[in-house]
Amino acid sequence: MERRTTTPRPGWQQTVEEQGLVYPLTRHPDGSLRPYWDESAYYVFTLDEIEALEEAVEELHRMCLAAAGHIVAEGRLADLGITDPRVAEAVTEAWRRRAELPSVYGRFDLRYDGTGPAKLLEYNADTPTSLVEAASPQWFWMEERFPGADQWNSLHDRLVDAWRRQAALLPPGSPLHFAHSSADELGEDLMTVAYLKETAEQAGLATEWISMEEIGWDTLSGRFVDNGLRFIRSVFKLYPWEWLTTDAFAGHVLDTLDNGGGTGSTLWIEPAWKMLLSNKALLAILWELYPGHPSLLPAYLDGPRELAGSTGYVAKPLLGREGAGVTVHEPGAPAAVRDEPCCYQQLAPLPSFDGNHLVLGAWVVRDEPAGLGLRESSGLITDEYARFLPHVIL
Repeated sequence: MERRTTTPRPGWQQTVEEQGLVYPLTRHPDGSLRPYWDESAYYVFTLDEIEALEEAVEELHRMCLAAAGHIVAEGRLADLGITDPRVAEAVTEAWRRRAELPSVYGRFDLRYDGTGPAKLLEYNADTPTSLVEAASPQWFWMEERFPGADQWNSLHDRLVDAWRRQAALLPPGSPLHFAHSSADELGEDLMTVAYLKETAEQAGLATEWISMEEIGWDTLSGRFVDNGLRFIRSVFKLYPWEWLTTDAFAGHVLDTLDNGGGTGSTLWIEPAWKMLLSNKALLAILWELYPGHPSLLPAYLDGPRELAGSTGYVAKPLLGREGAGVTVHEPGAPAAVRDEPCCYQQLAPLPSFDGNHLVLGAWVVRDEPAGLGLRESSGLITDEYARFLPHVIL
């Protein structure tokens, strides 16, 4: 594993925009625009390293599903902050019917420096982004800059196949709606949903576009409707379940939830059982079930325990995106239990390559490892100012 510098292609910004990456630049707090897609450097992996990562991701995903089953079987949804009985019932029923409600995709964030086992930092299982850049622009970059090289990247073909297999489980005679929140000012969610919609269309599905804010409620029929007042029977949403089950329409969502049994009116993708995996409490439950596993970091829900005095720890809110609310506590710092529910995970500083802190985003599609995306940050927390770098296998 190695970081190498290179000269960006002439006109790279227009090139990646044409390939679907609508925000190749990021505006920083000082007002400056800096590359988000950063091809001034790239990472090189050996085939052995990629195969080891793929095996680790496959095993981590199996363990996460086993942990989800444990949470349901042992009635531990409250550990995840799921205390509303109706929400807990919906999640539990969705899990029991998961064969009829398969997952489309998810992203593991891993610490890896090429010298040891990859370590799980978190699992973005419900609304993961950075998909477009991993699937499309970095593949075309490799073909242009390194013809004959390879890349861990079967994302596009696997997504098309996932939608093709999903087709038989969708309500017949109506399109699959694709929804994002119009409050997304950056365009990342819009871009991600647009790409997933495209892969569904390539799989032969009829699709429609809608924003979450445009979804209406028909009081006469008791169903969700789109702009044309047509019933929304199925919808992919890049909108977290914890929002969907707490906002103004939460009661209607639960009243009309199609959990695979055909009794409701709206089938939501990703399914409700993804709430079991998109919660940072999963990290502590994994450590409880698989203590000492080489791809896990010690993690607890009741406080940092021994981590405060030895390795240091990271406090992570159970729900959140882009590093929001995450705090880093160095070794020897006094233990501090936060007021909000958190997961306290052993501090494993991201490896530094030329002063850049790297996190690996390993993708799964339909429960199978599917590709890799790399993000660099200036600090230990990968936030909204991180940069995406391509990779090759040489």
